[in-house]
Amino acid sequence: MSGRIGRLLRDPLPWTLALLLALVFGMDHLRGLFAAWFPDLERPIYQQDSFIALVGAHLSLVAISSLIAVAIGVAAGVAVTRRSGREFRSLVETVVAVGQTFPPVAVLAVAVPVMGFSEQPAIIA
Repeated sequence: MSGRIGRLLRDPLPWTLALLLALVFGMDHLRGLFAAWFPDLERPIYQQDSFIALVGAHLSLVAISSLIAVAIGVAAGVAVTRRSGREFRSLVETVVAVGQTFPPVAVLAVAVPVMGFSEQPAIIA
């Protein structure tokens, strides 16, 4: 039993999750600490929305963009592994390789002026 507990205590995932949860639910209580760390800033913590709401919005953006990427990737992968789609395999590989060369920040820099500052450019990136 102690070996199992020792492994659990050495595993960084539970500690990281605990730290994230502590930050998500305790960020308002750290206002004084951030004010001491950054005395030149009038408001060192973003106050327009709660940290919980910001984390929720971030997680929903990650989930939506991941689902779209997985759906497109699986569909393209299935399509090019079938007899009727084998001739498109090199094209799909080239498009994927080109797409991976653009960092998400560059995609955002192009998408934001065109689409505005919203969830859509973040999902595309």
